[in-house]
Amino acid sequence: MNYIMKKNRKLLLFILMLSLTWASCKNSETPAPVTPPPAPVAKDPAQYGTPFSNVPNTEDVVMYEVNLRAFSSQGTLKGVHNRLDSIKNLGVNVIWLMPIYPMGELKGVGSPYSVKNYKEVGSEYGTLEDLRTLVNEAHTKNMSVILDWVGNHTSWDNPWILNKTWYTTDASGNIVSPNGWTDVADLDYGNTAMKKEMIKAMKYWVLTANVDGYRCDYADGVPYDFWKQAIDTLKKIPNHKLVMFAEGTRTDHFTAGFNLTFGWNFFNAMKSVFNQNQPANTINNTNIADYNNVPAGSHILRFISNHDDNAVDNAPFATFKGNEGSLSAFVISLYMGGVPLIYNGQEVGNPLKLSFFTRTPIDWTINPAITAQYKKLISLKKTSSALRNGTIVNYPGNTDIVAFKRTSGTEKVVVLVNVRDKAVNYTLDTSIANKSWTNGLTGLAVNMGTEITLAPFSYLILKNN
Repeated sequence: MNYIMKKNRKLLLFILMLSLTWASCKNSETPAPVTPPPAPVAKDPAQYGTPFSNVPNTEDVVMYEVNLRAFSSQGTLKGVHNRLDSIKNLGVNVIWLMPIYPMGELKGVGSPYSVKNYKEVGSEYGTLEDLRTLVNEAHTKNMSVILDWVGNHTSWDNPWILNKTWYTTDASGNIVSPNGWTDVADLDYGNTAMKKEMIKAMKYWVLTANVDGYRCDYADGVPYDFWKQAIDTLKKIPNHKLVMFAEGTRTDHFTAGFNLTFGWNFFNAMKSVFNQNQPANTINNTNIADYNNVPAGSHILRFISNHDDNAVDNAPFATFKGNEGSLSAFVISLYMGGVPLIYNGQEVGNPLKLSFFTRTPIDWTINPAITAQYKKLISLKKTSSALRNGTIVNYPGNTDIVAFKRTSGTEKVVVLVNVRDKAVNYTLDTSIANKSWTNGLTGLAVNMGTEITLAPFSYLILKNN
């Protein structure tokens, strides 16, 4: 019995050793699958520089749009840096740079709004260091810098195009262009991954170059929920107060978090008055209608020119019948309400269309008297609470004179603008007539009677004593 048990024990031990040897050979030939570690999550870049602490409140913004291809003979960021003092001396506190990104070449037409890469500075304009230097210097001069953001579409050679599901397609599965703009491909905002990358790219420039916000191109083409998510995310970046400006007219842009929208209605009303002989109070009425749905603290951008209208239609010199007419139009856009925009060159009475598809450098030496007047007009607004955020009363009764009063506390400012190229007699409202005022631009006393004659395209700004 013991013999048999010993023999069986040896047999069992041999079988066990054989099994272990076989298992070891098998494991060496086909190792067990190993679960790979998760891919590292791309982190946001570290904050470059110190966030700018003097970003103006919305009602105090004086914005200046820079078309890099027109602003200097170099057409670069350095060209803007070299003229920062000139911008500052106008009274500007926010600089809007048109797109600085690499431009698409596939199907391209030369538009900077065809973005090839959202996280690069185009070599045509300079480098990341050039942008940082410009932003840093602007901040030392108490000016904010915002970038132009193109969220509706990309160029056809943007790396995102490899993710076909990120784009809008037709019934045949082909990526489409928006609004007949054949040089760009339409993004699909039903795609969650694309939206995350878009927001990450927007955060990139706030962190990497310390910029102070965005002008968002064709904002009406991007859905509300994205803008809400993007702006909420940007506002969580520590220590940044941002200027967010929608190139659009949808009222939900304000609830999404934008500070500003674009005042096309007001601009078109002014053109109709100056060029189609519409009554002057068309402008006053449009201003009232525009602000019916604007929440407190938000505003509409007012302008007499911008890169789109200037390139396609004309410069203010032609649109508003010469330098005198364009100055009177600027007075209305500056003082009636909203936030004023200056498009580079209008402050010297530039008479030429400024393309943003090719280089068209501005001659900064012409019309220094117009520049001097711009400085006076803007300075008056910056020192007047009534002109910045006062309540407005419109004076009706004359088809040729834009007339209104703005009041803040005890301060009252009356603005009278002749919108015709002929002298106009104007009967003064009883709240203006037979009173002593101060000329807002000269500081001289003005004793008003019951009527005044305004020369062609002239204006008068009166402050209460």
